[in-house]
Amino acid sequence: MKHNFRHSRKRNAGFTLVELVIVITIIAVLAGSGVYLIIGFVDDAKYQRVDSDLKALDLAIKSYERNNYFKPPTEEQGLNALVERPTGDPQPERWRAYLEEPMLDPWGIEYQYRYPAQKSTKKYDIYSLGEDGVESDDDIGNW
Repeated sequence: MKHNFRHSRKRNAGFTLVELVIVITIIAVLAGSGVYLIIGFVDDAKYQRVDSDLKALDLAIKSYERNNYFKPPTEEQGLNALVERPTGDPQPERWRAYLEEPMLDPWGIEYQYRYPAQKSTKKYDIYSLGEDGVESDDDIGNW
């Protein structure tokens, strides 16, 4: 009788293949759900960053305007006029660097500038081309 007891105990000591597959499946579902949520938060953060970048660029352009008799950079000068002194006309009277380097959106593309504005109620449009990197209806701007 001892012999049967030991043999029975050894057989019940491990997990079956079905139990292991069920546990691995549950872990995979939980991990997948976590990754999906994290990706959603990353996307939201990118759009929030664009919003704060646009506000910073707007402030830099307003400072440029105040120092230069309320004239924003021309479209040809673009946002680069906030980083380097423009060489073309009109020359700013009291120029200084308003940004250390050109700002890139979260997708690695420089922000766009248009003067006079076509979409914004301000004098100029500043915008990101968004995820697709081309000018389209999904652009995110100061409008």
